[in-house]
Amino acid sequence: MPAKPYDHKKIFWDVDAEKLDFEKKASFIIERVFERGDVEDIRMCRRFYGDEKIGDVLLNTKYLPLRKIYLASAILDKPLIAFRCYTLRQLNPEFFPY
Repeated sequence: MPAKPYDHKKIFWDVDAEKLDFEKKASFIIERVFERGDVEDIRMCRRFYGDEKIGDVLLNTKYLPLRKIYLASAILDKPLIAFRCYTLRQLNPEFFPY
């Protein structure tokens, strides 16, 4: 098991990353790693928490960038409509860029 679920401090630029409790703040950490982390950070997070815990968190999160939703869908082998953030995105469409 890795020592921490992420590698870069850029992911937690707004909090003191050294004082994060990895168990109590697991949802916050998983969401942030998937939102801002690179592939290696996501791998470390999966090794640390496991796919079941990550799935529980990501299926119920309110926001992820679209490309990260697709990545999470592929990693967890779940359909896009199972993700709350994808459903919320569909309910609030963006303006058509022209």
